[in-house]
Amino acid sequence: MPASPRLARESGERSESRPRYSSLQARSGGAATTEQEQPIDWFITSLLFLFPAFGGLLFGYDIGATSGAIVSLKSAATSGTTWYELSPLQSGLAVSSGLLGALAGSGGAFAFGEKLGRRRELLLAAACYGIATLVTASAGSYPQLLAGRTLYGLGIGFAMHAAPAYIAETTPARVRGLLISLKEGFIVVGILLGYLASSQFIDSVGGWRYMYGLSLLPAILLGAGMLWLPESPRWLLLSGASEEEATANCCRARGQYGRDEGAVRSDVSDMASTMQASRSSTEEAGFSALFKGRNLRPLTIGMSLMLFQQITGQPSVLYYATEIFEKAGFASQSDASKVSVGLGFFKLVMTGLAVLTVDSWGRRPLLLLGVSLLTVALAALSAVNTFLPASSPTATWTSVVALLLYVGAYQASFGPISWLMVGEVFPLAVRGPAAALASLTNFGSNFLVSLVLPTVQDSLGLGTTYAVFAGIGIVSLITIYNIVPETRGKTLEEIEALWDKDQ
Repeated sequence: MPASPRLARESGERSESRPRYSSLQARSGGAATTEQEQPIDWFITSLLFLFPAFGGLLFGYDIGATSGAIVSLKSAATSGTTWYELSPLQSGLAVSSGLLGALAGSGGAFAFGEKLGRRRELLLAAACYGIATLVTASAGSYPQLLAGRTLYGLGIGFAMHAAPAYIAETTPARVRGLLISLKEGFIVVGILLGYLASSQFIDSVGGWRYMYGLSLLPAILLGAGMLWLPESPRWLLLSGASEEEATANCCRARGQYGRDEGAVRSDVSDMASTMQASRSSTEEAGFSALFKGRNLRPLTIGMSLMLFQQITGQPSVLYYATEIFEKAGFASQSDASKVSVGLGFFKLVMTGLAVLTVDSWGRRPLLLLGVSLLTVALAALSAVNTFLPASSPTATWTSVVALLLYVGAYQASFGPISWLMVGEVFPLAVRGPAAALASLTNFGSNFLVSLVLPTVQDSLGLGTTYAVFAGIGIVSLITIYNIVPETRGKTLEEIEALWDKDQ
């Protein structure tokens, strides 16, 4: 049947306004693009990853260090303050103020992150981290402690928004998955370093000051590195900079292989063509364009992965980890920090598995397999806590196996790949605000789960709580199967071309 005049006209308009999209779509299923064929200068590529990844390491370090810092701060023997007698509410605020700051940072990234650019936003994160470290470590009062913790959280919000986008936009397509996933590994390394710092200074007077103060060095490295690295060429084009400026920064990002200016100019031209088409459709509808047409599906993918990452039971499972290991005879209550370190190493190993396979197996298979296994683990924990006596060896060992299965499956799927997808699925014209909304979803749902989880567990019981999480796991699995495409090996422009069919 011939197409209607209206459809034919709209199709022709799209072809004229986006002449390169059809070629990108064709090349994504056929020959590799110039960017994919470009040799990799591993030295500069490593730096393009390493310095932004310090933002994730500092996020993880805060999680690990705070676990020991609060214990140190509240002890009359080790606090070194006159205000160590903190109420449960004050202790909770000291911990959660960082998360509230991260929420505020994500909101700030949504409001003006696109004006700042990836590089300057990471510099702002480094400044927040550094100043907050000094404020917190020197805190002479509880309000100063809260101010430092909140400012540190602002740094987390800015860093976790800008780092995935910067890495995705500046590194070669065929190692993009490896590098963004490895950033999650840096978060886990940060958690481990925080645990180790806690165990080192837990018995020292004022030890909490050292635990927090040690984050100053990576904050300085983050700032110094981002001062030296180039700005994202894709953001430069989006901000209205010339193709010449974008080409110069792209050449720097490719190191010794950026000397072939002709090849780089060709790639920058493709970036510019894609950006112009994407931006023109977004500017017509403003903010509402995020929720329409070609932008809706990637936004749904990013926000749903961030949501499911937080509401599939991770806080509940890890909360009872030490208790499960105690019952199995692996540790006494006094060895809780050792259990945390051991579990942290296991998380790191499983994250490493995802990092090594994400560009060979693909994002979608790892997500589907990992979420399936963590759902099975949640169902097993539910069954154990519902049908078996808590003291029985069968219940104890089943819980240990289910716990390890859950942690391993999570770290090989939701842990790294959710942030990876946030870094690569959004169209360039809306990447900044869309990534900020995804970050807000992550930190907001994290805060809400942490807030209501004790009440839910008290009301429903542990078995029913795990059953609810298993049900959410099934919903997330169905969602991933239906809306998440495979993006392995595609340039950001080729990924953006996938959304044209949603118009």
